[in-house]
Amino acid sequence: MERTIVILMRAVVAVFLEMKVRVLFPKTLVPPFHHYLKPDLHIFPFKSMALILHAASANKNVFKTLIAAEYVGVNVQLAPDFQMGVSNKTPQFLKLNPIGKVPVLETPDGAVFESNAIARYVARLGDNNLFGSSPIDLAHVDQWIDFASLEIDSNLSKLCIPRLGKAPYIPLVEESAFSSLKRAFEALNTHLAHNTYLVGDSVTLADIITTSHLWLGFSKLLVKSYTSEFPHVERYFWTLVNQPNFRKIIGQVKQTEALPPIPSAQKPKESKPKTKDEPKKVAKSEPAKPKVEETEEEAPKPKAKNPLDLLPPSKMILDEWKRLYSNTKTNFREVAIKGFWDMYDPEGYSLWFCDYKYQDENTVSFVTLNKVGGFLQRMDLARKYAFGKMLVIGSAAPFKVKGLWLFRGQEIPQFVIDECYDMELYEWTKVDISDEAQKERVSQMIEDFEPFEGEALLDAKCFK
Repeated sequence: MERTIVILMRAVVAVFLEMKVRVLFPKTLVPPFHHYLKPDLHIFPFKSMALILHAASANKNVFKTLIAAEYVGVNVQLAPDFQMGVSNKTPQFLKLNPIGKVPVLETPDGAVFESNAIARYVARLGDNNLFGSSPIDLAHVDQWIDFASLEIDSNLSKLCIPRLGKAPYIPLVEESAFSSLKRAFEALNTHLAHNTYLVGDSVTLADIITTSHLWLGFSKLLVKSYTSEFPHVERYFWTLVNQPNFRKIIGQVKQTEALPPIPSAQKPKESKPKTKDEPKKVAKSEPAKPKVEETEEEAPKPKAKNPLDLLPPSKMILDEWKRLYSNTKTNFREVAIKGFWDMYDPEGYSLWFCDYKYQDENTVSFVTLNKVGGFLQRMDLARKYAFGKMLVIGSAAPFKVKGLWLFRGQEIPQFVIDECYDMELYEWTKVDISDEAQKERVSQMIEDFEPFEGEALLDAKCFK
């Protein structure tokens, strides 16, 4: 009782002094009166009484609060037996958060939702200061929290959710997200080149939230070849996740070795509506009808042939060329390339160069390789009528993507243009084989000649 009276008296004096100073020195920065109570925050019950965090399981948005709680000494526990999709739809939960999202923190004074708000609330309860030591530190903490949420987490989510099958996979969206993430990592890497932590000389809430978001990237999406381009971000992440308070919550972190595979598009099976059992109808006896001569059933119409199958026969047998290409292991120029030109039929087939229209966007090596791989997968519909080579060129970004394609007929097949959206991402130029320079370029692309046009090959992919 006496201790409580002392605290209240101190608060009254603090308020009086603050008001007095503000009147006499209006431009002076005065700490709010509750700062004078900071040493005695432990008289409040948050350390002994657990705050309940409603969430399905440990994830990046839960990590923020639990790690902050470890630093400030506040007791936060996960709600027992929480089941996503069930617990968050109950009337009791919807009173805590009307839209049913997690996490939600249940406190004696009411509920708090949105993960950053929850982490801020918990960080303010204990003795350890996670907001810096000055107003500008506090502003910078908020700045980096917003940066981590808007520039890092937002783009990581765009990458992760479709690959987990929870949203449609759109290659152009993924490419844009990787590009935006790279820009964010470059900015973060520049800042961390001269700073151990984001703000000041110790861990703040900005570090806790940023590292929680980076955990999703490092553990699920970002392979070593990507993160190695940002050495200061790597150093920062591994330093923090191995701090005792981080490791207690997150556990041991292992960097992913590959992107999650793109889920195969499967159409949901249509469920036929069940009809109620109808009473069996008793067939009425009818007088016998005279037999009528049955007409023959019309035969099913044959499927329309691909227009390329209607072209005049060609002396070039595409499968023979593909076998020669695959089976030639030595003396490739003398055997395979010579064999190609011996087989090539310029009347039955045509050759095309393709150049990617947006080479400046190819800033991440494995994203560029995935882009080319996806293109070749979507070209599968033309396998009977085409052969292709796709080269990824350059030892540093931006990488160049160039290709060579052999198509049946004198034009690019219309069904390929209609069905494969990648086609419009490339500039297509028909090869003039009477031009020896173009003919040599064809040979070099088939051969994976290096250096190609003065640059190293990052990769060469074949469609056959």
